[in-house]
Amino acid sequence: MFALLLLPACLIGQSSTPAAHKTSAPYTGDLSIFEEPGRDTRLQIDRVMKLLHIATGSVVADIGAGGGWFSVRAARKVGPAGRVYAEDINAHYIDAIRDRAEREHLTNIITVLGTEGDPKLPASSVDAVLMLKVYHEIASPTTLLSSLRSSMKAGARFGIIDRNGNGADHGLDENVVREEVEKAGFKQVGRYDFTKADGQDYFLIFQKR
Repeated sequence: MFALLLLPACLIGQSSTPAAHKTSAPYTGDLSIFEEPGRDTRLQIDRVMKLLHIATGSVVADIGAGGGWFSVRAARKVGPAGRVYAEDINAHYIDAIRDRAEREHLTNIITVLGTEGDPKLPASSVDAVLMLKVYHEIASPTTLLSSLRSSMKAGARFGIIDRNGNGADHGLDENVVREEVEKAGFKQVGRYDFTKADGQDYFLIFQKR
């Protein structure tokens, strides 16, 4: 009962919650930057979708969809029986995705204007999620991951492709990402580095517990 008296004063009342990491400002520029020729091959996007178990009839969420580069590819993969939620917090990007889906006759893309802490997806509806170079921009990871988890079906897969960095340089340390996501109720089931030839990017796969 006297053990507390021996604790250093600096530890009394100290929280075990890690300090928030730095984040990068969300990109708001020209969407054509994401449409460079050969990106499909360099990123091996078909392999990414296979590892996330995206197939005909799947329901997929593209979080931070930007101009919809991944959304349209996922939409073609899942076919008319599937759906793709193209989510972003930028209303102009949502408009651009909606126009693109109409031009490309992809009626299975559903655009969603989310917020920093909530992607606004239906509960227990999603089979697979991808954040492609987005996680380092998330200012409220705990809140967003909780909301995202609620939208996923049991056993759904969650992929994060990003690069190592300090958070403010459009990258975030892989170990920080893993710790935050696992604390939010996911378990890691895969780790790859094939999405960039120099191996600087990481592709982490988690599953809803």
